[in-house]
Amino acid sequence: MKPRRPPTPTPTAAPAVPAATPGPATECPAESPDETPADTGRPLRVLLIDDGAHRVSLIHDELARLGHLVVGVLDSALLIHDCVLRLQPDVVIVDSESPGRDTLEHLATVSSACPRPVVVFSEDASTAPMQQALRAGVSAYVISGLQPQRLLPVLQVAIARFEQDRELRGQLEMAQTQLGERKLVERAKGLLMEEVGLTEAQAHAHLRKLAMDRGQRLGQVAERVVKAHELLKPPGG
Repeated sequence: MKPRRPPTPTPTAAPAVPAATPGPATECPAESPDETPADTGRPLRVLLIDDGAHRVSLIHDELARLGHLVVGVLDSALLIHDCVLRLQPDVVIVDSESPGRDTLEHLATVSSACPRPVVVFSEDASTAPMQQALRAGVSAYVISGLQPQRLLPVLQVAIARFEQDRELRGQLEMAQTQLGERKLVERAKGLLMEEVGLTEAQAHAHLRKLAMDRGQRLGQVAERVVKAHELLKPPGG
């Protein structure tokens, strides 16, 4: 009896162009602020958007040559938000004759909800679309410069600028949080001094003890004191 030969594998399509049907994801997973693909040396996951220039095959081939992975190719920016959530690219590249309002609005949504480095290659040298793209969160806007040998440095600059902007935003948010918490602490101390008759030092020490006992920040405890006072305040008081 002759042994059966295993079936010949059926060739499969390249995984670079997944269906553009939105996935079930609804929020962007948290990223590690201290680790980027450039730091780890792993290949970049890239989402390509053909916004009318029809040159994404050139970008696709150069990315493959550089060892990076194209996780999806879209022929419209309409589904970019859902695809970023589902495919989790490291970088988004838009190839456009001139990015229109709809494209820029979708990029702005991504920048706000699930920020990623975004590179736009455009043939439009006018100032207005470039400024609008930068306001939409685009990290690099390249005019009439889609040359394969330039792709890698453009990506590196876009990622570096994105990381710098993210660090600055984080510092600003931290400063705003600290300022808000200081105001809450001052308000809570004032309430304790007014309602309980504590001195400022005693009120501050009381808040610190509550924070230590509950394992919370001083601002969190102060916020609870202020909210409790608002709840107990008589109507019209």
